[in-house]
Parts: sequence; structure tokens; C-alpha cells
Amino acid sequence: MVLPPPWSAPVRKRRKILTVSTAVVAAVTLPLLMSPVVSAAGREDDDESSRATRLYVPPPDRESYRQVARLAWRGDFRDSAGLLAMVRTPQAIWYGDETPEQVERLVRRTTLSAAWQGKLPVLTLYNVPGRDCGSYSSGGANGIAAYEAWIDAVADGIGDRQALIVLEPDSLALLPSDCAAAADPDPAGQTDQTDQTGQTGQTDPAAQTDQNDQADQNDQTGQADQTGQADQADQTGQAAANEPPAAGEQPAELPPLPDAHASTAPPTGSAAPGTAQETAQPANPQPTAPQPTGPQPTDPPSTGPQAPGQQSTSPQTPAPDPSASQSPAPEPSAAQPSTLPELPPLPKPDPVTPDPDGATGTSDPTDVTDTPEVEDPETAARYSEINYAVDVLTALGHTAVYLDAGHAGWHSVSSIVPRLIKAGIDRATGFALNVSHYQTDQDSAWYGRLISSCLAYADEGGDPEDCADQRWSKRHARRWLRAHAPGDSSRMKHFVTDTSRNGRGPWIPRLGAHVDAEPWCNPPERGLGRRPTTHTGDPLLDAALWVKTPGESDGRCLRGTDGPLDPERGTVNPEAGEWFPEQALELVRYAEPAVGVIRRTTGPRH
Repeated sequence: MVLPPPWSAPVRKRRKILTVSTAVVAAVTLPLLMSPVVSAAGREDDDESSRATRLYVPPPDRESYRQVARLAWRGDFRDSAGLLAMVRTPQAIWYGDETPEQVERLVRRTTLSAAWQGKLPVLTLYNVPGRDCGSYSSGGANGIAAYEAWIDAVADGIGDRQALIVLEPDSLALLPSDCAAAADPDPAGQTDQTDQTGQTGQTDPAAQTDQNDQADQNDQTGQADQTGQADQADQTGQAAANEPPAAGEQPAELPPLPDAHASTAPPTGSAAPGTAQETAQPANPQPTAPQPTGPQPTDPPSTGPQAPGQQSTSPQTPAPDPSASQSPAPEPSAAQPSTLPELPPLPKPDPVTPDPDGATGTSDPTDVTDTPEVEDPETAARYSEINYAVDVLTALGHTAVYLDAGHAGWHSVSSIVPRLIKAGIDRATGFALNVSHYQTDQDSAWYGRLISSCLAYADEGGDPEDCADQRWSKRHARRWLRAHAPGDSSRMKHFVTDTSRNGRGPWIPRLGAHVDAEPWCNPPERGLGRRPTTHTGDPLLDAALWVKTPGESDGRCLRGTDGPLDPERGTVNPEAGEWFPEQALELVRYAEPAVGVIRRTTGPRH
């Protein structure tokens, strides 16, 4: 009998049937065969799991089961079993972009299923207008009214059943007022916006104090110079003051002077580098000849933050008090040209511009919560949206609501605490840390303790600017905690952390390897972290959760290029929220603690 060639149609058909059948059998039988191992992997973090709240396991992504089947068909049973253990671990269910009718139906289905199993579902709500500053996860509801209707639908879907809610990740750590900074390709753009000039929270006030002291030491000299300039301007006319000198004139005789009434420069260090700096320059910034009334500054004050080295190289160009430059110049004194007559009261600084005295502790503490960001309409709407969600969801009676607080490598404590207060943290259960990020458990626990202590301190009337910061040394921070933090954890706000992908901590890219490294976006060789549990051993940490679905992509991750490839991985990454097989395998292989899917149950064979 002559056998058909291997490329014939009947052989190809039989091979296809065999392949599909094997994949289906593997996908069906592996969950049954591995269920004891998966259960053990879910409990390995907690030997007293019977005392902890049981968390709900949602149906896995279909693509994850397809990947499990493909790995098993190739004979890669270790990775297949590890991946299966990962997708069958309790994790959050994300909702966003659905219509109110759709989200109500889906949330009701999830909470009913969890209640039937006697487990607690974790719901992540991600539909706030303008989310992610239009980046890889852009989207959200179309305005406040649409968002409130969506939140009402979520509440109707939950009903009187239990749920743990992580409310709008990145909604407070990435406000609309932060979007311009987020678009900056500078890798430091994700650091605290209020702490750009120093390495720790202690060095920034000192640097600003030095600038203020420099301004105070030269205040009278600067005012005398303005007096002398005004005298010269009266003698030569306003035209000479507003126009540059002719080509044949000597600059030493009469340099052009800027209008004393036109300066609106903010205090040094109050704006981003380069902000409005060009408009502060005079028409001809040439140095002037010494005047009888004293030395004159050669350049106008810079509006951006300056390093100490920049000030020390130009001691002859002090930065006068900006509020003084905004007030009318006093009448010159002919009898005492080198002395300054009594000045009129200084105008109150603009509330958006930090008070130069704020670094020395003389600013009004009631204005502290208004200074971290500009209150533009979009930011004000964001606070209104989060407050509405807090009120609606906490009123259900069986929900725990946690607000976004970023992560330990982003905002300082004094920056995030005012945002939490404005968003209604006093009515919420607590706050969530490290959602979709990679900070270690130790850093997140310390950061959470500092935030919780600062919230309690502010609730008693303290100034959040005085709170201990995560960049302080542990010795100084503990000293502050002993002096100001409540001893009873029940009087403090609790928090939850996302441990889904932090097994190896944050990714540190090679210096200069990318225009914008985007270390938060599908970083390579990261691993699963601590298994989800509500038995944490920390009185302030309510739960370690897998909030981000491990295996789902963060986005294209172009890292400052035109794409479409991720320059770090050399591949086209899936869109945000889609299954990413390569990253899923990395999370299993680099998990810490390791995924225990292969365990020896008998002695070695002889």
C-alpha cells in the first residue's frame, strides 16, 4: 500500500485535528490537575489563611488560557503550570469605558458570583474624564454628568453586597494640571513636581531660604538702584528709558532701563525652568556703569529655579523681592540719594505663586492645600468627580473605597496629602498605593505609613508641609512620627498596595538609552510579587492585592520614539489592557516569591 505524502490534504487535516484536540484537552485538564498546586500557591503567603478574608478570582482572560494550552502542547509544562497559577490567583476586575447599562450589568454579575462563593471582589474603577493625560490608557467619561451617571450605575450593580473598590488609579497623582509635566520627555517628569530642586524634602527649603536671604540682604540696595534709575529716567524722559541707545552712543552714559511698573516676575524657584524668562529680559541687557547711588544689578531676576552654583557665580546680580518690583517705585530723595525712603505696603502675592517666606515657615498654613497645583477648571472638576464617587460608593454600606495616592517614587508626602484631602479622604476607607507600578513592599509600606500619619496630623490642624517625607532619613522620619503620629492605628487612614508585578522592584533603565525611558511601561524582566492577602501583619495595611492584571500590557511603550517598536524590547507591544504573552511569561519566571507549581511529593526514584 502506498502511503500519502506528508504534505497531502488528508495528513494536514489529521494533524490539525490532533493539534486542536490536544490543546483543548490541555486547557480543560490542566486546571483540574493543577488545582491543588494553584491553591497552595495562593496560600503560600499566609499560613493562617482561614482567618483572612477570601478574595475573589475572576474569570481569566481567554488569551491567557490559549497561551497555557500552547505551552502545554509544546511540552513546556513548567511555564504552562506557572502561567495557569498566575491567572487563577485572586486579582482585581477593571471597569471603564462601558456604558452605564453595561457596567451595571457586569458589576452585578461579578458581585453576585463573589457573594455566592463567599469571597470579596476587588473592583477597579477607571473611567474618570481625561484619564492618563491622553497617553496609552486615555479615555474616560465625557464630562462630569456622564461620569456621575456611570458611578450611579456601578453603585446600582453593587447593591447591598460587599466589594473592595480601588477608585480611579492615577486620578490624583496625575491631575489635569500635571499633564503638561507628564508630556515632558524628561525622565524626572514622574518625580514630585514640588521637589525638583533638591534630593530630599529637607534640602529644598534650605535652598529657597538661601535665595530669600540673598534677596533680603540686597533688598535695600536694589530699591536704591531703582530710585537712582527713576531719577535718571525723570531727567532724560520715558522715551530714553523704553528705547535702546543708538549705535553711536556709549552704554556707560545712559543705558536703557526697563519700566519699573511692568515687572511681574514671580519669586525665584516658583516656576518651571524657562517659564516667562524671555519676557523678563530688558531690551538691551548690557551692564550699566556704576551710579552714585550704589551698584546696580546687571540682569533681571530669573523666573525659573536656579541651582546654588548659578547664584554664587553672579553675586553682583541679586534677585530683588518680586513683590517689591511690582509696587510703584518710591519718590527719589535728593538729600539722601543712597538711602531708601519709607516704602508703601507690599502687595499680597498671588495665591498660585508660592510666598517667598513659605520656606522659612511664615506663610499662612490655611493656604497650604491650595499651593501644590494650579486650580484650573479641569483639576477642579476632577476633585468634584472623585468626591461624588466617594459619597455614592461609601453610602452603600458594605463597600471599602480607596483613593489613588500614586507610589513612593512619585510624589512627596506633602504633595499627595493635600490632594487626598481635597478628594474626600476623610469619608473614604483609605488610599491605594503602587497601582500598576513596581515599587517594593518595604517602600510602599513606609510611604503609606508616612501618608497616613500626615493625614492624621493635618486632621488635627497641622501643616502637611511639615510632615515627614519618604526621602528623609529613617532616623529623622521616626523622630517626627514619635512626636506627631497617633499611637492608635484606628485613628489613622489605612491603605492597600498593588503587589502584582513588584517582585523584583522597579526597572532602572540604562542611562541615556532612551529619549523617555518610561520605566513604568512594560519594563523587561519583572516578576510577580507577594500573593494577595488581607492578613498582612501591618495594622495600617488592609490588604496586599493584585490590582493590575498581571500579563496585560501597559501600552505601546514607544519611549520617546516614533514607533511602532518598543526600543527596549524590539517588538510591537499590545495596546494597553491587551494580553502580552512575553511579559506574562517574564512575570512567572522572575516571580518573587517563586510560583510553586512543581513540588516533589514522593522520594527520589532509584
